[in-house]
Amino acid sequence: MPAAAGQKRDYYEVLGVQKTVSAQELKSAFRKVALQYHPDRNPGNQDAEEKFKEASEAYEVLSDPERRAKYDRFGHAGNPFEGFGGAGGGFQGVNINDIFGEIFGDIFGGGRGGGGRRTSTRGADLRYNLEITFEEAAFGSRPKVTIPRPKKCETCSGSGSKSGAGPRACGTCGGSGELRYTQGFFAVSRPCGDCGGSGAVVPDPCTRCKGSGKVPSEEVIEVAIPGGVDNGTRVRLAGMGEPGDRGGPPGDLYVTVIVKEHPLFQREEYEVFCEVPISFTHAALGAKIDVPTLDGKVKMTIPAGTQSGKVFRLKGKGIPHLHSQQRGDQHVRVVVETPTELSSKQRELLEKLAELSGEESHPQSKSFFAKVKELFG
Repeated sequence: MPAAAGQKRDYYEVLGVQKTVSAQELKSAFRKVALQYHPDRNPGNQDAEEKFKEASEAYEVLSDPERRAKYDRFGHAGNPFEGFGGAGGGFQGVNINDIFGEIFGDIFGGGRGGGGRRTSTRGADLRYNLEITFEEAAFGSRPKVTIPRPKKCETCSGSGSKSGAGPRACGTCGGSGELRYTQGFFAVSRPCGDCGGSGAVVPDPCTRCKGSGKVPSEEVIEVAIPGGVDNGTRVRLAGMGEPGDRGGPPGDLYVTVIVKEHPLFQREEYEVFCEVPISFTHAALGAKIDVPTLDGKVKMTIPAGTQSGKVFRLKGKGIPHLHSQQRGDQHVRVVVETPTELSSKQRELLEKLAELSGEESHPQSKSFFAKVKELFG
């Protein structure tokens, strides 16, 4: 039921909640109403401004457990709200930035504890893409890379000023780093444009670094790449980013690993795969052949009668696990090569072999053609 003229509405009704509402539900309800009637979204709308003011008053009382308890017992008579109902209007005794900073953060300007001069700032993080070989990814390496990394200006010793006195409080914002503006009854804060929100300026900037306290530079850094890394692995080097402003801590350097393709090996997790060609005679008679691995060549036994496509496993010849003593396996797929150029003697021998062997020596072919006959007659 709407309140009579000049009579305040119930605070719970204003926010559209029940008396049993929790603190978090209360905050969510106020946020919804405040966003709906905020003056910035309803310029020139007096009704929206009044509803926004009403919701703010309701939340200010109900968000305080002691004042809420008193309101629940005595209503408006027992919990007068200083500043909204007075003759002068305004916000006497109420820090509106505290209210909205708690609810909205940076949406409507500085929140609780957001002001104040920042004497130093952390340096920016840097990122570098590092290309390494397949073997370096497997076993690790310590490559040296050249990083474009600003360093402290030696002319001003990093102070940014000619005199070495360093920055002073910004005259525009008084060192707070922010400027406050009033729009009707609502006050908002914005970062100061002259100092960029830092609250400090350099009155006599150094000619070399132009007041930043840093100059462009390059630095050679050794990067420890652990064994077992893969494409996209990021290695963090703490404190190797850009130096901070006004004595602030440096940022970090993030090195992203890019692994080159290998001409023989492929990788899946910690397993290595490769194909090795073998001759028809080795496949038929069996043999010991040299197989490439990450550790060099090893001897592998090919049993007699090996078929093309057969996969053999070399245990422990794969990629070392990251930060572990374990290793994956290597999987070797043999491919039987069919000779393309035969001498007359070789052809004669192969024809003799075909005549002698018949179908009995080709069990897979025999099985295949038996199935064809069964299906098609």
